[in-house]
Amino acid sequence: MLKPVNPERKQAQGPRPRWIGPPAGFIKINVDVALAKNSNRAAAAAVARDGDGNFLGASSLVLEGLMDAESVEAIACCEGLALASNLNLGMVCLAMDCANVVRSIQGEGLGPYGAVIRDIQARRSSFTKVEFVHESRSSNVDAHVLARSSVLLDVGRHVWYMSPPDGVCSSVEI
Repeated sequence: MLKPVNPERKQAQGPRPRWIGPPAGFIKINVDVALAKNSNRAAAAAVARDGDGNFLGASSLVLEGLMDAESVEAIACCEGLALASNLNLGMVCLAMDCANVVRSIQGEGLGPYGAVIRDIQARRSSFTKVEFVHESRSSNVDAHVLARSSVLLDVGRHVWYMSPPDGVCSSVEI
């Protein structure tokens, strides 16, 4: 049974997280990851929205055995680009909360996940333009929620096109 929400506590938590829209002409894809160390699983999730914040699609990739968070963050960028390709997008702004991976993609080092970074750089050429940006977790709630709930799904790729999965694109103000 759900407990009723205490309105005083809700106010104490502060304002709801705010999604940051993409630059003009771009579609925004937020990516994030979740690790479930008890089950040795990880999930990389991506959520696509247009400039007005409308849901376009979402995907998650559930992995088993890979538990290095930063490597999974790099894989989440690949998942974001796969979603962009599925949606036939041209100009993409891919946002994540892992600054090290963004720096690696921008050519400042490959890190232990160099093969994934090279794959990301190779995939860029199939789009008109791709920008990789670092944003705080507070503006990336939807991808975070999707990643956490996806850890419980079967290993493999899961995609949503027509309507968002439960809890996605409903918790963030535009």
